[in-house]
Amino acid sequence: MCEASYIRNTALKAQGASLSLAQASWHTRREALLRISAALDEHREELFKANEADIACARENGRNEAFIDRLRVSEKVLTSMKNGLAEVASSKDPLGEVIYGATLKSGVKMIKKRVPLGVVAIIYEARPNVTVDAAALCIMSGNAAVLKGSREALNSNLVLGKVISQGLSQAGLDPHSVAVIEKTDRASTTELMRLNGIIDVLIPRGGKELIKSTVENATVPVIETGAGNCHIYVDASADIKMGTNIIVNAKLSRPSVCNAAETLLVHKDIAERFLPVAAEALINGGCTLKGDERARAICPEMAPACNEDWETEYLDTILAVRVVDNIDEAIEHINKYSTKHSEAIVTRDFDSAKKFEALINSAAVYVNASTRFTDGGEFGMGAEIGISTQKLHARGPMGLTELTTVKYILEGNGEVR
Repeated sequence: MCEASYIRNTALKAQGASLSLAQASWHTRREALLRISAALDEHREELFKANEADIACARENGRNEAFIDRLRVSEKVLTSMKNGLAEVASSKDPLGEVIYGATLKSGVKMIKKRVPLGVVAIIYEARPNVTVDAAALCIMSGNAAVLKGSREALNSNLVLGKVISQGLSQAGLDPHSVAVIEKTDRASTTELMRLNGIIDVLIPRGGKELIKSTVENATVPVIETGAGNCHIYVDASADIKMGTNIIVNAKLSRPSVCNAAETLLVHKDIAERFLPVAAEALINGGCTLKGDERARAICPEMAPACNEDWETEYLDTILAVRVVDNIDEAIEHINKYSTKHSEAIVTRDFDSAKKFEALINSAAVYVNASTRFTDGGEFGMGAEIGISTQKLHARGPMGLTELTTVKYILEGNGEVR
């Protein structure tokens, strides 16, 4: 079967399964997630072996350690997947929630309620845990899922696809409700992007190039997620110890994820006191710093930064550093170069905090806290389908509610207009 036919047939099976999944009870959908969790334990050694093969192949192809970190399925990652399944399984059912109700002047009774989107396609890079997170959220929100991971994670994803199908079948649900695409070529990706009438929404979860390609080539509706050129701005009034702790956490706790900081902006009035302390902590943690002229005048150990650094999502232990004259310059810089993901200000000035909150044009804005909190689990959603960096339909971490749409139900007694 050619790639186009395979992709289309797989999506059509998911579309057929979506009708029964949308009508399945909360208890049945929850049971499927619990069965998937049990199947993960049953197939753990098979999964680890498949993941080792993926990592070996990635290393042979010259992938860096940040990429390997995203690809790896460790005991910790497996536990995280199981915890995510448990949290989503315990979530309140989003389906059928009545958002609004009224009796129209005609006498017709109307309600507005939550319903599934239908068939959700997700294209993602490297991280096998996304396969389980996405499946869990789609199942519990009553959506069928078509999941296309990258070639580097194919062996891991195929095992996870088997695990998910097993859990669905054991719960009495159609195993086609979640499809893991076995093709990793560009032609199959393009075909998936253009299945109008079958795919209801497409979510790219990965780097800047993946998102750009999806937006430019897809003909189905797209929700942009993933790219995270995140900033920390240290204001003139900031507590130096707090600022240092926040930037070290935001950059180094896990550099390869989208909520990690990529640029540090420092007010000129605190730069000479703050930068030497923060730079020492970051460098001791293994971070490479790339600074503008004013930052390097204070910390000569920094490499020179160029314009490209301000717009780069490193996903690595590299941080761009710039000294700014005031908060307005910091806000201007962030709104120019940010991917609209997560930004933070460190300050003791109430007016500065409120100005930053109001004028930063990103999905998540922090005052005196690390950007690393932008996560569905941290936000109480269990797992997440991704971090939406756009404004329409969904913004920020996308949990169960964000995977629903609305339907108006109107009941009458023979009324006509």
